[in-house]
Amino acid sequence: MKKDKIHIIQSVEPGSIAEELEIEPGDRLLSIDNTEIEDIFDYQFLIQNAYVEVLVEKPDGEQWLLEVEKEPDEDLGITFENGLMDEYRSCRNKCIFCFIDQMPPGMRETLYFKDDDSRLSFLQGNYVTLTNMSDHDIERICRYRLSPINISIHTMNPELRCRMLNNRFAGEALGKIDKLHQAGIRMNGQIVLCRGINDGEELEYSITRLMRYIPYMESVSVVPVGLSRYREGLYPLEAFDGEDAAAVINTIETFQRECLEKYGTHFIHASDEWYILAGREMPEAERYDGYLQLENGVGMLRLLEDEFAECMAAIQTRESFSGFFPREELSMATGKLAFPYIRKMAEQMTDTWPGLKIHIYPITNEFFGEQITVSGLLTGRDLLAQLKGRPLGSRLLLPENILRSGEDVFLDDMRVGDLEKALQVPVNIVKSSGNDFVEAVLGRRISADRIEEER
Repeated sequence: MKKDKIHIIQSVEPGSIAEELEIEPGDRLLSIDNTEIEDIFDYQFLIQNAYVEVLVEKPDGEQWLLEVEKEPDEDLGITFENGLMDEYRSCRNKCIFCFIDQMPPGMRETLYFKDDDSRLSFLQGNYVTLTNMSDHDIERICRYRLSPINISIHTMNPELRCRMLNNRFAGEALGKIDKLHQAGIRMNGQIVLCRGINDGEELEYSITRLMRYIPYMESVSVVPVGLSRYREGLYPLEAFDGEDAAAVINTIETFQRECLEKYGTHFIHASDEWYILAGREMPEAERYDGYLQLENGVGMLRLLEDEFAECMAAIQTRESFSGFFPREELSMATGKLAFPYIRKMAEQMTDTWPGLKIHIYPITNEFFGEQITVSGLLTGRDLLAQLKGRPLGSRLLLPENILRSGEDVFLDDMRVGDLEKALQVPVNIVKSSGNDFVEAVLGRRISADRIEEER
């Protein structure tokens, strides 16, 4: 057995089947039903049967063949040292718009890793170009019914796709969408739009071709290319202006109307940046088809505003808030993209509760460049530099996406505790919903059944 296919068990859940079988951390899973495990998808597929034979190897080399009778779909209760149970696949493309190529030197090594692993599409929602997928990979996706798969499309013009991805196989890889479609695998697509390259008539062509895959292609987002200030020696790309953004929106909304009439779905969606750049109102909630592309910044601000409005309306009707008069001075910081919306919500809260004073600070991204306006790419050092000496009140609220997932670390490795110490103010991390926004400002837990003080 190959070394990279030896799956070491990291932990065993108390009371699980694995614990009953005396499987322990450090044991190695060798096979299930005499089938070698390639990765987590093999494991999850094979373990679904009501009867399985599991072969494990103890640290001393002794092998145990365990016969397991269980409920269908019941797990053994083990986790592995490598969650994917295989090596991560790196990207072979040299995309003209790749943001990782626009990173400054000297950052942590993991930030320079370009993944293009279809398995991460299912596990983490990552987008893949399909250029790194073999026929074997496609066959496994279809056999295991793995859905949805998120695909970085960018253009349906094969020759243009080869040029944009700098990969001579990139156009040919589009044929894999046909195979996934024929197998009934659900998909979501993404188009990173580059000015003068895949916009205009090329965008119209791509949308038209992608409509053929409805309903299995459930949605496609169109996002503007992100341009940092570290582009020396890279392909010359230009930023979109307001007029460009309006043209993109007009194209997308025209196709939305056609798709809604023909297929009952809006299908193609413009990210929030386009509407802000064009100075237009965000579409109503119904246009987002259930918010399938929130992670791509499609509908995030509409959802935030609607959740906030719903939460504030509910509060007004509750007797438990009839004598509630909060008095506090606090502060918030966010990227320039969301700033007008955060300010609007904060102003509504201070109008409702005059005892509140909220300082809202839009942070300019000096680290990557002013054209990067999303809060998720802000660094600790930019926060510190632009908030130092400013009125911050009793605490500072920051959006959750400003941190590495599940950690208290900013993109530049500064920790929340370091920022708190430097600014001499407690930092509260706020989740992305409108309800969380209200709770964070008021310092009170709000639920449908009861309201309880947190502080």
